[in-house]
Amino acid sequence: MRRLLICLVLPFLLAACGAEPIWAPDEAVKKAAYSTGAPPSVTLFTVIGTSSGQGGHSALMIDGVQRVMWDPAGSWYHPWVPERNDVHYGITDRMKTFYIDYHARETWYVREQTVPVTLAAAEQIRAQAEAHGAVGKMMCANSVVDVLRGVPGFESIPRTLSPLRVSAAWAKLPGATLSDHYDGDPADNSGVLMIQQERIQPAFDANRN
Repeated sequence: MRRLLICLVLPFLLAACGAEPIWAPDEAVKKAAYSTGAPPSVTLFTVIGTSSGQGGHSALMIDGVQRVMWDPAGSWYHPWVPERNDVHYGITDRMKTFYIDYHARETWYVREQTVPVTLAAAEQIRAQAEAHGAVGKMMCANSVVDVLRGVPGFESIPRTLSPLRVSAAWAKLPGATLSDHYDGDPADNSGVLMIQQERIQPAFDANRN
């Protein structure tokens, strides 16, 4: 039994050790900072299989002094969104839409669950995400729980490797709202980032002129 447990746990440990650190320059992070002006909140994104119902990914969008995305072990990337070890800065409404669009396709949908928080709680979660470090594959849900540790109001979120368990607990938090995002794009989303950049490039060029 001990050998079996080691065999089951070892891949997770190796995945966590294999995370590749990314560190955007100070200037890029400072320039990208975006404030919505809305009341502070934290949003849980959960990627769920449309047919299987299995949880595929967990991430947090933290809206405090500025809005950032904690995307542990995520594959989403945009050249105009600087990243520091799975924390993405400059999450405007358009970038939020791009993030959802990247994950939602015919085989997966995205569940968006938002809860109101105090500004102090939002900033504590952001600080803990920034201090956490890059996350290895398959550890996204566990890492989401990590950055919530010690934050008042999130004590009920269980330590787990299951995105669905985190989502189910999140739904019970006071004031939680829920929206599901579906998209009929093909299962292969390799061209999504290119399309996103094409959509935003004309506006960028116009602002430069």
